[in-house]
Amino acid sequence: MSLTCLIVLTAQAASVAVSEASVPVSGVESEILAMILKAGPMVKSIMGILLLASIISWGITLLKLAQLSRANRQSTRFLNSFFKSRSLANLFSEAGDYGDSPVAHIFRVGYQELGRAHKARLETRVAMENVQRALRRAANSESLRLYKNLPFLASCGNATPFIGLFGTVWGIMGSFHEIGLKGTANLANVAPGISEALVATAAGLATAIPAVIFFNYFNSRVRSVESEMGSFMADFVNILERDFLKRLAKEES
Repeated sequence: MSLTCLIVLTAQAASVAVSEASVPVSGVESEILAMILKAGPMVKSIMGILLLASIISWGITLLKLAQLSRANRQSTRFLNSFFKSRSLANLFSEAGDYGDSPVAHIFRVGYQELGRAHKARLETRVAMENVQRALRRAANSESLRLYKNLPFLASCGNATPFIGLFGTVWGIMGSFHEIGLKGTANLANVAPGISEALVATAAGLATAIPAVIFFNYFNSRVRSVESEMGSFMADFVNILERDFLKRLAKEES
């Protein structure tokens, strides 16, 4: 069964359920609901698609709010520990407690690569190059994880107004077709069909506006996290380079 057929059947079932319900709905809400239920199959299908897009976009929004909140909170705690710690080995064992922190993940990857370079007894320059490449890969991986699902919000913000507009155009076409069949074009005949069709445009905008707002907000938050990761990588590499220089000075003395 296609998605369109499923949406149409769901809308028809909702229509029967609403008509049989004993809970009264008053005012503008009842009028809008009545217009949706009286609309044609195509407009109902479009409304179903917009409802599905809205549910998905709000789900992504709530998940991203929680994800970025945890990432920011744990990264702040980890950075405080990082700059206070005197032992990278002890900090590495603690970094596992900050599983949602991109910065902590980058540190763990860099430290593990440093350990492999030390076991292989690589030169200082080669070891640092390997660590820097590992840090960049980890940062790219974290960026992809944070950007995951955000393109859907962008697509939803761009596409749903046009989907709603298509429903409006389709509904208006049906209204004019009815006018042609009846042979009358007075306001009483035209207004109900056009008002039903315009609900699709309103639904498209109601779906698109929050998606666009939160996409821009999350984009800004992720860029801030990326900047934080870049600053941390620079600080971490500087600390490692100073540590190598200290070791070389001790060996020469």
